[in-house]
Amino acid sequence: MLPLLQSDPLAFVLVVLVLMVSLALHEWGHAITALWMGDPTAKEQGRVTLNPLKHLDIIGSVMILLVGFGWAKPVPIYPPHFRNYRVGLFMVSIAGIVINLLIATSLALLLRWMLDMGYLHNPPSFLQVVIQAAAVAASINLTLAVFNLLPIPPLDGSKILQSFLPLHWHPYIWRLESNPTYAIVALLLLLTVFRQPLGSFLSTVRMQFFNLFGL
Repeated sequence: MLPLLQSDPLAFVLVVLVLMVSLALHEWGHAITALWMGDPTAKEQGRVTLNPLKHLDIIGSVMILLVGFGWAKPVPIYPPHFRNYRVGLFMVSIAGIVINLLIATSLALLLRWMLDMGYLHNPPSFLQVVIQAAAVAASINLTLAVFNLLPIPPLDGSKILQSFLPLHWHPYIWRLESNPTYAIVALLLLLTVFRQPLGSFLSTVRMQFFNLFGL
């Protein structure tokens, strides 16, 4: 992202706008799905909204700009409110990931269409900005989806896994997620020990994804 700021500030601004919308849609997906599953907690705290300011986390947003992966403010849920505990936990947890994948796929399809129409060959300057912004935004949304699939609390993947685990394990997982010391240690590990292998894995996923669309 930072190299994009230096090479094309306008494309950078477009990507940041798309990113804000993407993060808002991700968290809105969690919130609205929780409401559908019977839990009004997110609605009561004003999170069933597309307003990015309600969802953005400063540190998580800066992480996306600096290292390519990050997070927004977690949507508060109270799983005992779900009409079906396991189904509700799974559906709410995967909702944001599905939205990011849909955004990434839509942008990739747009780029594929532009390629088929010949717009990617010597495009005018304004279209170059759109193409570059769409490619970066698709990459970021794909990264957000894959990153959130990691089974590491408090990422969505941990709750997806939790929905299949024995119920007597769940209280320990919830307590772990609410422990600020754990959150700091997990973040430090992602930034140090696991940064290189995680970055390589995400790069491979991005390459395979764009190859699917012939990009």
